[in-house]
Amino acid sequence: MLAVVIILLVIVILVIALASSYNSLVRTRNRAEEALAALDAHLRRRHDLVPKLVDTVKGYTEHEESTLSAVISARAGAIDGGARERGAGEDGLTAALHKLFALAESYPDLKADKGFLQLQGELSSLEEDILNARKYYNALARTMNDKVESFPSNLVASLFHFSRLDYLSTPEEAKEDVRVVF
Repeated sequence: MLAVVIILLVIVILVIALASSYNSLVRTRNRAEEALAALDAHLRRRHDLVPKLVDTVKGYTEHEESTLSAVISARAGAIDGGARERGAGEDGLTAALHKLFALAESYPDLKADKGFLQLQGELSSLEEDILNARKYYNALARTMNDKVESFPSNLVASLFHFSRLDYLSTPEEAKEDVRVVF
């Protein structure tokens, strides 16, 4: 009789541990999906600001068509495609925007334009939000990856097909200083 009670107790404890581990994996995955959705919303806001910024700069820099075209092209690349292509496009858009702001440094009238300053401030704030959203997602990805690879939750993860999450990173070319040559 005592042996049956002990066996039942062990089974109950294992079921509770399994359910707890499963629920923890589901919560982490759902938070990561939510973080990606928030990041996507920030990126959409940035995509909406870019044409306004380009239009503002166009009036002051008529002969800088290549820089403006690069920003517009980078925006299109960031909007189209799957998640991987959009990630690379976002990095290209960030680099193009840095070039645009470096270009603006050469035009004192543009730097003093209230519309440009407002758009630049909004974009700066948005870039901070995007950076924080990426950091939050990467923290959740690290948590999920730890759970997927650590014992005993790795047993539950493999049983229910949970997998590692990719980190969001910035390619080396987007980390380089922007130089504008006239």
